[in-house]
Amino acid sequence: MNILKHLSIAYVLSCLVSVMCFSEARKPNVIVVYTDDQGYGDVAALNPEAKFETPNMDRLVNEGIAFTRGHSPDSVCTPSRYALLTGRYAWRTNLKQGVMLAEKECLIADGRATLASLFRDNGYNTAMVGKWHLGMDFPGTPEDRDWSKPVKDMPLDKGFEYFYGIPASLNYGILAWFEGRYAAVPPTMYSNKKENPRYVDYRIMPPYETAPGISTDPTRTIKENFEIAEDFIDNQCLTRFTDKAIEWMSGKASDSKEGKPFFLYLPYTSPHYPVCPLPEFHGKGEAGAYGEFVIETDYHLGRILDFLEASGLDENTLVVFTSDNGPENSWEQRIQDFGHDSRGGLREGKRSIYEGGHRVPFLVRWPAGIAEPGRTWNQMVGQVDLMATFAEIIDAEIPDNAGEDSQSFASVLSNASSSFERLPLINHDFYGRYSITDGDWKWISPMEESGVGELYNVAEDRLEANDLAEKHPEMRKELEEKMTQIVVRGRTTPGEPQENDTDYWPDLTWMTEVEYDKAVAR
Repeated sequence: MNILKHLSIAYVLSCLVSVMCFSEARKPNVIVVYTDDQGYGDVAALNPEAKFETPNMDRLVNEGIAFTRGHSPDSVCTPSRYALLTGRYAWRTNLKQGVMLAEKECLIADGRATLASLFRDNGYNTAMVGKWHLGMDFPGTPEDRDWSKPVKDMPLDKGFEYFYGIPASLNYGILAWFEGRYAAVPPTMYSNKKENPRYVDYRIMPPYETAPGISTDPTRTIKENFEIAEDFIDNQCLTRFTDKAIEWMSGKASDSKEGKPFFLYLPYTSPHYPVCPLPEFHGKGEAGAYGEFVIETDYHLGRILDFLEASGLDENTLVVFTSDNGPENSWEQRIQDFGHDSRGGLREGKRSIYEGGHRVPFLVRWPAGIAEPGRTWNQMVGQVDLMATFAEIIDAEIPDNAGEDSQSFASVLSNASSSFERLPLINHDFYGRYSITDGDWKWISPMEESGVGELYNVAEDRLEANDLAEKHPEMRKELEEKMTQIVVRGRTTPGEPQENDTDYWPDLTWMTEVEYDKAVAR
């Protein structure tokens, strides 16, 4: 259990330096814009070969910092969102693989600190507008709903004071425009995926049916219907979310100017399926409907930035723009059809443990707080680090049993010559496989107990094409030991060990249950 201790002193000193830099500054407004399935190569400024323009994303690059080795915690939706909001890896919960349904006990346990509760408890107004996908408790059962009763175990119970949005990905159903705990038009009708004539996926759009059961519509790709509101249509999400976000910020602008800033979490539904850009974006770019959808996403980001400028909030608003995982499998077809690589030349995409699954756009803009804007940071950071970073910026305390895997990179914002080094970062994929990256070295856990896994130098081998596990067994073993310690200690950062929510689980293929128990007991 001593292998990480030598990093603790440097970590603490880095935090102290940044605290001194930010302690005298006025607390900024904070906006986290979280796109869905957007690959590293889907920002034009990060991909010289991109087949469409993203001027507002590029503006964040040119006026802020582009973290070229920024990672989502997972290569799929739910676990990345959990880790971003809590500063704790989702595989420490009972969700070991895959994603959640729309209706399920919220993955964020009651009392667990979140970004929202951190900001709320430190004098901020807080809001979430967009896609949740962490579980909600809906009134009644699918066979017996009472939509006059409130939705529970949802964003308003996790630190957010305002919520407008949808429960999960559009293909999971229970779709309505929820505001607070209710929907003005509740999901009392039924539908499912319909053929999308402009893309390889599907649409969620009228006409809807009045009874549950199996659809007779021959265009439906899945026949079992889900609950949906009569006024819901997939291509309205981006417009509605942006409208509501601006409406909420408008109501908090005076508070912000008087010393009560705001935190807005804005998780968009694009460019996740269904790819459904509004007609005014058709024909834009050179990557078909997908490119049009990213262009529309960029347009709505521009609306947010324009609002900040027009409202006099621009200078002291910190904007983080990033994605929950890499691009959906249709990235292959876009390369073939248009020469556009959504992965940005990385290996594989969504659901994968390789870099294309979790190295994503990671852009930060804060005119009042970033030294030497327009630069890149080419060392590793993670979305799981936002909790510690924000806490340092607003001079807030994080309890020892919160943000266990979150390490502040605030010094990178205030100092272009920062000596920040990320502690070993763990990533995870849809199937339960793990990787650990320490500096330039990345080890991927074996798919079975007898294997040695894979080892890559990601600085020299961006495509992860040259497995060095047999050539460098000492490095492989060192990373395996670090991964074991991070798993069994219940945390990455210095502090008292914390418990995972479960005992040993089979995806920890590099160690047995006996070895796990011994490591925990040390």
